[in-house]
Amino acid sequence: MGRNIRKRRTSMTTKVVAGSAALALGGGGLVWANFYASAHESGPGQNQVKAAGAQIATIQCPDVGQKLTNVPNGARSGVSTELANLDKQITEAYARLASTRQAQTNDAGFVQNAILGPLKDKRTAALDRIRINIQRAGGANPNLGQFAGCAGVPAEQPQTNEGEAGQDGGQQQDGGQQQGDGQQQDGGQDQGQDQGQGQDQGNGQQNGQGGNGPTAEDFVDITQVQANAQLGVGANGLAANGRSGSRGTFTTKCGTNGNDNHNTDNVIVAPGVSNGAHHLHDYVGNQSNDAFASDQELAAAQTTCQNQGDKSSYFWPVLRLQDGTQDFDQNAAGGGTEGNVGKILQPAQAQLKFVGNKKGNVVAMPTALRIITGDAKAFVNGNANANVNWSCTGFENKVQLKDKYPICPQGSQVVRTTNFQSCWDGQNIDSANHRTHVAFVQADGTCANNFKAIPQLQVRLVYNVPAPTIENGTVVNPYAVDTFPENLHKPITDHNDFINFFSTNTMNKLVKCINTGQKCQ
Repeated sequence: MGRNIRKRRTSMTTKVVAGSAALALGGGGLVWANFYASAHESGPGQNQVKAAGAQIATIQCPDVGQKLTNVPNGARSGVSTELANLDKQITEAYARLASTRQAQTNDAGFVQNAILGPLKDKRTAALDRIRINIQRAGGANPNLGQFAGCAGVPAEQPQTNEGEAGQDGGQQQDGGQQQGDGQQQDGGQDQGQDQGQGQDQGNGQQNGQGGNGPTAEDFVDITQVQANAQLGVGANGLAANGRSGSRGTFTTKCGTNGNDNHNTDNVIVAPGVSNGAHHLHDYVGNQSNDAFASDQELAAAQTTCQNQGDKSSYFWPVLRLQDGTQDFDQNAAGGGTEGNVGKILQPAQAQLKFVGNKKGNVVAMPTALRIITGDAKAFVNGNANANVNWSCTGFENKVQLKDKYPICPQGSQVVRTTNFQSCWDGQNIDSANHRTHVAFVQADGTCANNFKAIPQLQVRLVYNVPAPTIENGTVVNPYAVDTFPENLHKPITDHNDFINFFSTNTMNKLVKCINTGQKCQ
C-alpha cells in the first residue's frame, strides 16, 4: 500500500520571525501575501493595497461534489479524481489571488482576467471529464456547465446558505456573465455593485498568518456570550438520545493521537489522491488510513483503541496555535505550502461515545460505513452542511458556538464537540456525495424516509490552548483548525469523519448495551 502517513517531529520545531510584509511558506510553495501588515501605515499606496485586499479576499466556487447524487458505481473512481482536481485548481487560484495584491491594485480587471477566467476554463474541462465518466458508466448526462464559474468574495461576508451567495456582498463573479447554460451561478448576484466598498478586513492590520486567517472577528470571549441553552444550537447535529428509547452508551478509548499519525488525505472523498484534503488530519483508532487504503487493509490494520474489536477510523482536522512556531509540515503540501501553519496541538482528551435514539432501539452499523459530518468548505459553501460546536470547559451546558472560536477564561479549556448523523438508509455504506446515505434525526428523534436508527457517534475533543488576545483589532497568538486555503481558517469549517470497522461481535455488544440502557466500554 502506498502509505502517506507523515509523522510530526517535535525536535524539528523552530521559531520564525513574524510581522514581515510577505510570508513565504515553503520552498517553491505558495506565497501568502500579507496585505494587512502595512495597511495602517501612511501613504496612498498602502491604502490601495488594503482596499484591494478588502475587495477580493477569497474565492467561492460551487461545490460540485455535493450536487452529484446519482453517480454510477463504475464512474465513482474517475469522478472522485476529477473532484479532487477541482479542489487543486481552487487552491492554485487562491494562491495566485493571495500573492498578486499589487497587481490587483494596479489593474481593476486583474482578478477576473488573470485568476477567475482561467480558473473557469480549467473547471470547464474537469467538469466535462466528469460528464464523460458518468455517461460511459451508463448514467444520465449531468448539466454541469453552470458550475464552472467562481466568484471573488470579501472575507468578512461569508455565505449563509447555498444559493444565496453574495446577494449583498459586492462579489466579482465572472464579469457579470451568466454561467454555463445561461443560469447565473447559485442564486445570481447583483454584478453592478461597487467593488470599492469592500469591507476593511482585520481593521487594516495583520490577523492570523499572512492574511490567510483567522481574524479578530473570528474570536469571542465566551464569558460575554449569552447562553444558548442546548448542545447543537445552530448546528445540524442534534443529540439523538434522550430520557426514553435506547438510553445506553458505549465508550471506546482510542487515545489522542500521541503517536502523531497525520496525513493530508481523505480516503472517503478523495480515494487514491495524495493530499486530497489540502489540510492535515489527526487519526485515532485505525492506523492504516490514507488515500490508498482499501477496506480489506483497513479491516486488517492495527488500532490505537483499547478494545481491539474497534478498528474504526476516527479523524478530524488538526488544531494549531499560530504563535510563530513552525511544525514538521512547514514546507509540505497541505501544511505550510497551503497556508496551514503553526504548532499542532494534541488534544488533552478525545472522548468517543456512541449513544442511542430517544424513540426506540438502534440497529448495527454495517462494516465500512462512512460518515462525514460538518463541511470543510462551509465558509464559501454556506452553512447547509455545517455542524459545529465550539465551547469551553465549564460552559458547555450554557454556550455552544458555531461561527466563532471561544476565548476561554483562565483554567478553562477549548472544546470541539460533534454529534454525527444517526439515521441510515439501510442499504449503502457510502453515497456519491458522501452524505445522502445517512441523515440526522428529526427534532422528535425519529428517522425520516424509512431510514433506520443507528448508534450516534459523539466526539468531544478538549485542548489546552493559551487564550489569544485582541489588541487594537488584531488577534495575537490565535488558534485555528486546518482548512482548505480559500476557507481562511474559519471556525465554521470544522468537521469530523468516521469509518466503521468494529468487529461483528463488538458491534453487536455495542448495540445491545445501548438498547438495554447499559453503560459499556
